[in-house]
Parts: sequence; C-alpha cells; structure tokens
Amino acid sequence: MPHTKRRRLVTTAVAVSLGATALAACGSGDDSKAESGPVSLTYWTWTPGMDKVVDLWNKGPGKKEQITVTVKKQASGDTLVTKILTAHKAKKAPDLVQAEYQALPTLVSNDALADVSEDVDDVKDKFAEGVWQQTTLGTEAVYAVPQDIGPMMFYYREDLFKQYGLKVPTTWEQFAETARQLKKKAPDKDLTTFSANDSGLFAGLAQQAGAKWWSTSGDKWKVGIDDAATRKVAEFWGGLVEEGAIDNQPMYTPSWNKALNTGKQIAWVSAVWAPGTLTTAAPDTKGKWAMAPLPQWSADKDVTGSWGGSSTAVTTDSAHKEAAAKFAVWLNTDHDALNALAKEGGIYPASTSAQLSGAFSNPPAYFSNQPDFYTKAAGIAKTTAPASWGPNVNVAYTSFKDAFGAAAKNKSDFTAALRKMQDDTVADMKKQGFGVSR
Repeated sequence: MPHTKRRRLVTTAVAVSLGATALAACGSGDDSKAESGPVSLTYWTWTPGMDKVVDLWNKGPGKKEQITVTVKKQASGDTLVTKILTAHKAKKAPDLVQAEYQALPTLVSNDALADVSEDVDDVKDKFAEGVWQQTTLGTEAVYAVPQDIGPMMFYYREDLFKQYGLKVPTTWEQFAETARQLKKKAPDKDLTTFSANDSGLFAGLAQQAGAKWWSTSGDKWKVGIDDAATRKVAEFWGGLVEEGAIDNQPMYTPSWNKALNTGKQIAWVSAVWAPGTLTTAAPDTKGKWAMAPLPQWSADKDVTGSWGGSSTAVTTDSAHKEAAAKFAVWLNTDHDALNALAKEGGIYPASTSAQLSGAFSNPPAYFSNQPDFYTKAAGIAKTTAPASWGPNVNVAYTSFKDAFGAAAKNKSDFTAALRKMQDDTVADMKKQGFGVSR
C-alpha cells in the first residue's frame, strides 16, 4: 500500500493530543447533502444484538427521517479491517462500519473513511476528551463517533488482601512491593501475571505512562514504540517477572482461569469489562472481588490507559454520508439506544452521560458487593489518556506477542523485546512505502 495509492500525510499542524497521527483521506469530499426520498444504509458490526438496537432506530427516528439501516454481522479485529479494505478497493464498502480505535489510521490512510466533522461536531462534549481524540486524526477532521471504551482499572480479591494484610496499591512502586509481600506470606500465590498474549493490555499500560507510539514529523511518520515511557513499563514488568514476584503465564487459558478461581492469583490489571470475564473465568469467587483505579507512576497523577473500545464510522463509498452520520450520532448518544447497546451487546458506552444511567445505575451482578462500581468507573473513564495509533498497529501487536512471549517465557530482557517490536514496525512501514524518520 505505497504512497502511489493516494496515501499522504498531513503536513500542517497535527493534533498534539493524539500523538500527531494525522492523516488526510483523499477523495472524501462532501457529497453527503441531504436527499429527498427514502435512504437505505448498511452497517457492518460485530456487536451482539445490534440488530435489536437498530430496530429501535428503524421503528422510531429512522422511520421519521426515512432512513433504514440494515445490520450485517461481521468478525472483529484485523479480519474486519481486511474485509473493509477489500470492499473499498471495489468501491463496494458498506455505508457504516464498526471500527476499533487503533484501526482508524489504517482505514483513513487507505481513504476508506469519510470526514464527518460537519455532521458530528456538536456531540463532541458528550465524550471524554481523550476518547474523542481517538476519532480525530487531524486538527479538524472527525472520522468516527465513539461507541464503547475500555478504561483500565485494578481488580483484586478483597478477602485475600485482608487475609494477607495487603493494602490496595495506588502507585506502581506500591504494586511491586505488594507482589513481593504476598510472595513472602504465601509463596504458592501470585499477585498477578504478565501476559504476553494480549498486546492491547501492554499498549494501555504504555498509554497511561505517557507513551506516543506513532506521531508525525513534517511529512514523515515517527515511530516511538521504544520511547522512554514504554521502556519504563517494559522494565517494570520485566523486572517483576525476572525476580519471580509475579507469574509469567498468558491469560485466557484454563490454567489462568483456575488460578483466578482458586485464589492462586489474587489481582488482575484489566478494564471496565472485566466483570464479564471474571463471571466465566472465576465463578466461585463472585462477590469477593473489588475494583480500584489503576496504580499511578506518580502519586500526584490521576490517569488511566485504555484497553479496547470501538467507534462507528462512515465510509467514503457511502452515497448517503449525512444520513449515515445521523444514525452514528443517534446510536452512540441516544439514551434508549445506549441502554439497548448495554443490554444486548454488553458494551460500556463512550458517552459520559450513559455511564451513570440506565443499565449502569446498579453494579454488575458479579460485583454486587461494590454498589459504587459504575460511579467509580465513570470517574476513572474521564481520566483516559489520549492514545496515538499508526497505520500498522496489527504488525506492532504481532511483534509484541512474538518478542514479549519469548521474553516472558524465558524471563529475559523485556527492553530487548521492545526494540524488536520497534524495529519490526518501522521495517513494515518502510516496506509499505511510508516515510519514517526513525
């Protein structure tokens, strides 16, 4: 996908808060003027129960506006990104797509997503600044409306913390000391594990530390995956693994589930969606966990990273961009739509107003012992740090799994794994035809 395929970087000032991942999508001029007569839109999404949510639109606002939306269920992740790009090359992409935040630069750089800023800017204040920034890849352009987010939090076995006389860590230094204290008091237990099978977790931890993995410098990309902030994170976790203070096994395995369910592991650095995972992984410990903010690198800081989340975007192939944007806004800001999304799809909404109402008025059943679960979650979500994504996140994530997977297993140097991740990402960008400054 070289520059000859109409890919170009914005050379003007870029959005500093997004880590300068600004791109201009060519050929996405405004051809979305209102039309008379019925409009039919197609929406590609992986969210469970989305057809029931869209029914609310079709029978309500959509009927009034004469805009009908049809849901086409798809796989998520890289599979969907590839399918969107393939369809776009044939000029047959759907009107709307669900896209993870880290996939937006790839889609925009391939001219697959339209700038809908004129149609959605008036809802900007309904989202946390760090969340909205992930959909704005330039100083003015907006390529999607935030749908769901995954602010990161700290989960711990409240009963076992009390049993072993442990305090909930508020800084990462305290987190390391808590891990060591537990090992001394109960050598057969671990505070948590470093899992090298989930790149998103590491990306969120780096994001909290202030990392900016992709940015632009003039007309070139700058890749900073091995920047000081990320090295700090890598050294921290690598050190804990090397000394045996925490486990080094991957998550989402039968062994990991058992460790959580039996109390062999008594804490988990995760995101707001963790209750759903714990319900399945550790059913016998329901009501024994509690949630707290993520530990901080400095006691005077209050910031979290993001693990997961997606948006609703309008494609450049759509002949009805204004209508599509209208639906995207409704889907992610309307009270009834968001309640339905929470009920049918199990999502945690990006809209700040929805985070304390409707489906989020009461705690998750698994956390019935913590009535203020969603109140705390909403407060944490507001502190989400801005992220910086680039056009080949998939390559960086694959490299992470390979390099950090080996390092975690062998308890070897995590910073060397980080350099490998940096080198692989830069090499791929150059191969694709991007100008890279380092």
